[in-house]
Amino acid sequence: MFSPSQADVRRFFCAVYDKQRLQQPLEAIEMIAGQWMSEHPEYHADFADVDAALAAMGQPDAEKANPFLHLSMHLSISEQCSIDQPPGIRQAVELLTARRGDLHAAHHEVMECLGRMIWESQRSGRPPDGQAYIEHVRQRATQD
Repeated sequence: MFSPSQADVRRFFCAVYDKQRLQQPLEAIEMIAGQWMSEHPEYHADFADVDAALAAMGQPDAEKANPFLHLSMHLSISEQCSIDQPPGIRQAVELLTARRGDLHAAHHEVMECLGRMIWESQRSGRPPDGQAYIEHVRQRATQD
């Protein structure tokens, strides 16, 4: 199992941003990351300077979302859907996307569900509950 460090994640997104900017070829995972990065121009300055990104580690900013965490969650959800893991997540995200009419908006809602699952797992000391996660996404897909 691949477990990148916080620095690895930041280097990855900065490298993808640089490759896109220079119009260099991207690997498959980089293409997906790049698509989500394009959806978030407000973060481009964060991705443009790897040294500043690494220096900012461990210095949370209550005024600003963490762009690296945010993009990591987009990437995680995309990967979950591509392999349907946990089973049923692809359909749940597709239902939510159809309901909202926008994949990006749906992803942001799924992020809340994913964050909740991780928080509950950490709080309880139990493994993440994939079924509860999927059910939470499905509930959002059926709400107005």
